[in-house]
Amino acid sequence: MTQKLYIICLLVALSIPMLANALPPPSPAGGNYLILDGKDDYAELNFKSFGILLPERTDEFTVEFWVYPTIPPDFNITASILSQQVMIMVVSHDYPGYQHIKKSINWEKEDLLLIAIAHIAGWGGDAVTPFLPITVKPKQWNHIAYQAKGQQTAIIVNDVVKTMGQGITIGHDLSKYWRPKDFTIGGFGKKIQTPNVGGFFLSSFAGYIDEVRISTVARYDAHKISIPNRKFENDKETVALWHFDEKHRTMIFSDSSGNSYHLTGKNGASTNNPLAIEIQGKLTTTWGQLKR
Repeated sequence: MTQKLYIICLLVALSIPMLANALPPPSPAGGNYLILDGKDDYAELNFKSFGILLPERTDEFTVEFWVYPTIPPDFNITASILSQQVMIMVVSHDYPGYQHIKKSINWEKEDLLLIAIAHIAGWGGDAVTPFLPITVKPKQWNHIAYQAKGQQTAIIVNDVVKTMGQGITIGHDLSKYWRPKDFTIGGFGKKIQTPNVGGFFLSSFAGYIDEVRISTVARYDAHKISIPNRKFENDKETVALWHFDEKHRTMIFSDSSGNSYHLTGKNGASTNNPLAIEIQGKLTTTWGQLKR
């Protein structure tokens, strides 16, 4: 092997781990996904144009998605993953007030605590699902589902399930909301101070989100969880479904349910860059050529 070829081989070999760390992780469902920087970008359905997603008096539903947290929120921040009639959020491992919860679960450093809120029919506020402590792992894909049917509500993270013996009937009147009424994924583009709690804010989520589906059916058997291994399917119970498979820099994310709930990307929210896959392919090809 000539000295020049040896140097090229060495450079390629050194570049592979660096590029692997720089490349975004592949989606568990295949295809692209939404990337959020945790600063001010998000995806939105304007309330004035689209209203609410779950019909009045809905008492059976599932809200689910894949999520990959990258940067944990600050200690005084609740990061919004998804918001409207159902709101799903995470807080960091050092968020004040939750230290007692950490004692009751296997909470490792940097784990995030999941919080789910439902807008209850006949009441103007929100109802936090009574604490069923459950964590979300950072820097890996997590399948999350929040569902209700009959006298049971469940929060599911991968193959971990927490249930409570109480159903939920979703409300449709958002007139008393203190936060924006729009349906959003990833936050609101700004910090919103939490009512009656000084110095704490509702803000943006940093990470990747894929395969968001809202349904008028409880999709999972809480006693026997099967983690999805493909794209979510559209059926008659699907209200909205976003695969986020649009090309990089596309600012409109199509709803695959047929109900035309097409999300608009705000402040630069976009899908991942498919060119990263091409770079990896070229590296593999180059390495194979050099070996011959």
